[in-house]
Amino acid sequence: MDSSANSLINPDARMGLAGAQPGAGTAGPGQSGAAADLGGLGSTLGGNFGQRLSGLAQMRGNPRAPLIFAVALLVAIVAGLFLWSRAPDYKVLYSNLSDRDGGAIITALQQANIPYKFSEAGGAILVPAEQVHEMRLRLASLGLPKSGSVGFELMDNQKFGISQFAEQINYQRSLEGELERTIQSISTVKSARVHLAIPKPSVFVRDKEAPSASVLVNLYPGRALDEGQVLAITHMVASAVPDMPVKGVTILDQDGNLLTQPSTGSGLDASQLKYRQQIERSTQQRIDAILAPLFGSGNAHSQVSADIDFSHSEQTSENYGPNGNPQQAAIRSQQSSTATELAQAGASGVPGALSNQPPQPASAPINAPVGASGVTTTPVSDRKDSTTNYELDKTVRHLEQPMGGIKRLSVAVVVNYLRVVDAKGHATMQPVTADKLAQVNQLVKDAMGFDAARGDSVNVVNSPFTADLDPNADVPWWRTPDMIALAKQIATYLGIGAVALFLYFVMVKPALRRAFPPPEPVAAAALPSPDEPVLLDGIPAAEREGAVVELEADNEKLALEHARHKYERNLEFARSIARQDPKIVATVVKNWVSDER
Repeated sequence: MDSSANSLINPDARMGLAGAQPGAGTAGPGQSGAAADLGGLGSTLGGNFGQRLSGLAQMRGNPRAPLIFAVALLVAIVAGLFLWSRAPDYKVLYSNLSDRDGGAIITALQQANIPYKFSEAGGAILVPAEQVHEMRLRLASLGLPKSGSVGFELMDNQKFGISQFAEQINYQRSLEGELERTIQSISTVKSARVHLAIPKPSVFVRDKEAPSASVLVNLYPGRALDEGQVLAITHMVASAVPDMPVKGVTILDQDGNLLTQPSTGSGLDASQLKYRQQIERSTQQRIDAILAPLFGSGNAHSQVSADIDFSHSEQTSENYGPNGNPQQAAIRSQQSSTATELAQAGASGVPGALSNQPPQPASAPINAPVGASGVTTTPVSDRKDSTTNYELDKTVRHLEQPMGGIKRLSVAVVVNYLRVVDAKGHATMQPVTADKLAQVNQLVKDAMGFDAARGDSVNVVNSPFTADLDPNADVPWWRTPDMIALAKQIATYLGIGAVALFLYFVMVKPALRRAFPPPEPVAAAALPSPDEPVLLDGIPAAEREGAVVELEADNEKLALEHARHKYERNLEFARSIARQDPKIVATVVKNWVSDER
């Protein structure tokens, strides 16, 4: 209490306190002790309230108060940003969960003491970013989240005595679930639904129906399936179901757009049109690549039109050649036969008396042939047959024409005029010579694989490009777009500098002056010290010494006046304290008296 009281009073004002009169709060001789205490308490409270008001007034009048407030606000902002940067960054653990899966995941997070929160829409669970992958693995080991689709695990717990119809339905559900999981593994697909239409098997071929499938894919925002991915999903579904054709698979997106496009009216599907575009693009790239070094990039443009034969044909033919020289021909088979008939003269008939006649005299030549029985015979007829088969010339030809053959290519090339710069630096556009155009024509034919037999055509034209014409050729230099852009940029920087200077001189500099006011000028500080002589140019030495004496006298007067003002100010301060809180002043005087003893 003593130290605090002593600190409130300036030591320079101790002399003034000794002669100070007691204030209104001091108890007189006729007042009772309770009244004196009550009066002292009221004066104390009034003095504290007055001190607070005076402190508030001093704070308002202090020019550094806004600066202190700004510094405090800046410190608070920096601290808040630091604490915000130290806060964990939350990322999505799972989104679009069912209520059952969401509750199970929250329970697992609470058991693991992992902080979590929900997104603003409430459709996602957020956890700290460094724990996302770990929690996904831990939840996957617990079987969470449980997908809405079921796979072949549905067949694990089959009831005894289940009907064939229920077993077929479970198999179809399992197959649909497995297909959904496989399609959802694609990065573009968020979720998928698969519906299979599998007809009942029939022993009759005419009643046999092919199965079909419908696939609905829900894509992530801003994502899309290209033709290759749609074709891959179509073939994957068709290959997973027995006897399902590729044309029996239909794919839709969440907006109801049909992704499996049917064949166009010309008979060309999307893959055939894409193949045609690839042929045209590759040919165009080869032509542009060979012309770019000659004329520069952008000075030669080409377009290619390809006529592709997508028909598939097979042809089988047998050709027989004409008969050649029989002596040189190959003999397949040869057959010959000879037949001879002989006549016999003599008795013949039933043996008996009439037939047993003596032999007759010979009536034939001596050299007639004799039969086996000794009877002479004569030939009646002789026949010879001969058959020869030769190999025939035959040609069997089987032709199969593949799809995608090029029937005809048409190429159009336009070449820009050459840019020629003269000695003065002026650029002009001049046409290409005929010899060089002929070279370009031959280069284009070689690059495209020109074939006159199939009717290919090439057309090379030399023409100036409109984009290369300089519209600012006749414009003065100070009105060219580059100079205008440079002037705008310089004006922008000058405007920014002017605004910065305006803000500094109008706002920042006055604020700094109010926050850091210059010290009050002291008249004595401007005067020279007594030890240093005052130099006055153009004044004689005698007058200069007199001026020095006068300045020293003035300096002493100013010092005495300053001390008197300081004493009066301290005395007034002590009197104000005595009027506000007499008890504190009495305590201080008591301490002074005790210290003097």
